Amino acid sequence: MTTDHFSVVAAEYARSRPTYPDALFAWLAATAPARVLAWDVGAGSGQASVALAAHFDQVVATDLSAEQIAAAERHPRISYRVAPAESSGLAAGSVDLVAVAQALHWFDLAPFYAEVRRVAKPGGLVAAWTYGILAVEGERVNRIVDRYYHVTAGPHWPAERRHVENGYAELDFPFARVPAPAFAIERDWTLGQLLGYVRSWSATARLVPTLEAELAPAWGDPDVRRRITWPITLHAGRA
Repeated sequence: MTTDHFSVVAAEYARSRPTYPDALFAWLAATAPARVLAWDVGAGSGQASVALAAHFDQVVATDLSAEQIAAAERHPRISYRVAPAESSGLAAGSVDLVAVAQALHWFDLAPFYAEVRRVAKPGGLVAAWTYGILAVEGERVNRIVDRYYHVTAGPHWPAERRHVENGYAELDFPFARVPAPAFAIERDWTLGQLLGYVRSWSATARLVPTLEAELAPAWGDPDVRRRITWPITLHAGRA
């Protein structure tokens, strides 16, 4: 069963999580065998779902959390469903793309992969990606954020978080690999936007005042925007 760590921060998650680069979705669409149906698994509040809808005729977005689905942005080509990763309700052999954005580490992989094989078209694309630890412009600011991530928040992270940190290197991905380009997320954020993102983390929303107290003097003017960068690791293969 997929683990749900995000219902309690669903509203902040929808407001504050960064979206992914357009080039990532253009590559997925170009590499999938067709652009009829994409399944966004562990969709959360739809950050990837909306981007996929720009390229596919229909997107089915599923998540275990009813709160996350309720917070998702509506779109005429997206059908949102509350469902575990291993039980999509989709027809067999119907899916061109199975997309998993920042969620594979929460899944029970064996039954999920069985569901992928059931619903995917022959040669359908399976793509799972994760974005790693953020880097913030400014040495002093980045040092404070990095220390908060590893030291203050460190003991509170779920065990699965290590898979994000190592780019899913330890997770089984039993599909014929497709080489993928390198991608990254880049955003220019104010202090408030960065703090909102930290509040959406699975374990540490209550600890954010500790970070804000230390970070605010180093940041300076809270309306100043600093470049935030997250590296993306993408695993892609054919079902």
